[in-house]
Amino acid sequence: MNGKGHGSKALAAVGMLAAALWSGSGARADTVPVMVIHGGAGVIKADMSIERQQIVKAALGRALQAGYAVLKAGQPAKDAVVAAIQVLEDDPNFNAGKGAVFTHDGHNEMDAAIMDGATLQAGAVAGVSHVRNPITLARAVMEQSKHVLLIGAGAEAFAQSQKIPLVDPSYFWTQHRWDQLQKALKEDAAHTQHADETTDRHFGTVGAVALDHAGHLAAGTSTGGMTDKLWGRVGDSPLIGAGTYANAGCAMSGTGWGEFYIRTVAAHEICMRVTAMHETLNHAAQDVINREIPALGGDGGAILVDAQGNIAMPFNTSGMYRAWVGRDGVSHVEIFGNGKT
Repeated sequence: MNGKGHGSKALAAVGMLAAALWSGSGARADTVPVMVIHGGAGVIKADMSIERQQIVKAALGRALQAGYAVLKAGQPAKDAVVAAIQVLEDDPNFNAGKGAVFTHDGHNEMDAAIMDGATLQAGAVAGVSHVRNPITLARAVMEQSKHVLLIGAGAEAFAQSQKIPLVDPSYFWTQHRWDQLQKALKEDAAHTQHADETTDRHFGTVGAVALDHAGHLAAGTSTGGMTDKLWGRVGDSPLIGAGTYANAGCAMSGTGWGEFYIRTVAAHEICMRVTAMHETLNHAAQDVINREIPALGGDGGAILVDAQGNIAMPFNTSGMYRAWVGRDGVSHVEIFGNGKT
């Protein structure tokens, strides 16, 4: 039985019921498409030259246009999410795919997830080390299996069964990420600030949310995790409801200190506030990202879109790589600022 069997039909029915029950949804065939992407929060302005800012902005722009072109062609939101994230995964400037950070043991362990708000179908992978585009594998889990989350060697065996090509781990090696690990290891040896307490170690994720012509939403997230992470650590990105979530009225991808997004079930909480409690997208997002998570000691950011095309991009760090096309059809790319559209 695969993702198109009875279980998937039941999920589709639940999704349609949720859309019908939530009067704010208003999904229709003539919805103006909206696309939002992020390349991670925790950006420190003092560490970024003007040249690097230009390089990163250009990369964000390419990813945004790749996803938005899919929406303009009338294709589903989930297709746009995958298209945008693949571009970011292939770019070493971001902590996902090619640019994934190293674990304490000098390996790359990547996580990814995708969720289709129209059907509540979801797929995720964690701890993969040979998959060039983890978001592609996450989608295959969603559509071609009866499961939601596959990990490690099992996820890669599934990739082979789906003819998703694997690459040698050397593909993911970059000097910049290796140097980051060596710095972290020296700090560990000197018993200085631990990895969990330094902003440049626990930030770094890419993600996308989209609203398509049919009024359907989707969200996806991909990450290399945390520099110097131990023991097969998995963060919030592949956990549905924590760092990634979409339903009939709301879609979110998070970035930041994953343990706190898990503890607050951040993505699900925000979307439930929007769809069940009828809070505005911005209010719900700001309250969770900029109040609840910091109150526990965490930080980060998120991108969100609702079924009316409203956008929220809260973050409580000095910056967040982000780009979006709203209902006006105008493209925007930002790194710093106040996190508002």
